Amino acid sequence: MTDYKEQSKETNWDDGHRLWSLPNMPWTMKQTWNDLLFAHFPVNFNVLRKLVPNIFPLDTYDGVCWVGVVPFHMTDIRLRGLPPIPGTDKFPELNVRTYVTIDGKPGVYFFSLDATNLLAIKVARTFYHLPYVRANMKVEKQGDMIEYESVRKSEDARFVADYRPVSEKYFAEKGSFEEWLVERYCLYTLNPKGVPLRCDILHHPWELQQAEANIKENTMLSSRGIVVENDSVVLHYSKQIEVRMWPLVKAF
Repeated sequence: MTDYKEQSKETNWDDGHRLWSLPNMPWTMKQTWNDLLFAHFPVNFNVLRKLVPNIFPLDTYDGVCWVGVVPFHMTDIRLRGLPPIPGTDKFPELNVRTYVTIDGKPGVYFFSLDATNLLAIKVARTFYHLPYVRANMKVEKQGDMIEYESVRKSEDARFVADYRPVSEKYFAEKGSFEEWLVERYCLYTLNPKGVPLRCDILHHPWELQQAEANIKENTMLSSRGIVVENDSVVLHYSKQIEVRMWPLVKAF
């Protein structure tokens, strides 16, 4: 039986930061995520409970739910055993997400994932049952400043911001709010029959930096009916992380 330690020989990654073993099967997709902004907003539990399927228990920190708007751009995308496919191996992405836990496995639940690549969107919707939508997106870098723009094609959901890191790199402390936000090694979704599924992921612990952002437009939350508690936003930046993804398995 192949366990996590045997699988991680391929990547030479320590497994001490994961809370549970990976599925007993090979990973299927590799990606690198770049120039991420984690913009987190507090949301009332009762507001969020109406928007997330009841089968997913909501996570809270000190009794508060959080929703993240996460712009970044992906590179080095490929399926296991295959070279990168030109035209699908890099593109921007913008996620709107919250946090759930099933069976002691804290993970991410996505309200939406905006991207530019139509083929990648179709593959992700078909094989990972994720709510990808197509958007016009632009990412430019001026020094350490990231200029990010995403405008969804099908509705008025947009995010326009300039952001940058403003501290040295660090790892989230064990048990901290920052660890609770970012150190999650799976995502949850439903298949068309309503069965809850989990996709395990593997990467190093996040190297974070404090961030500042000028958010010029953000209708990503209101377009999903998400009402935030207040205008405060918690900001973090991460330069780059390499990720492996596994096939979907039943969450229960």
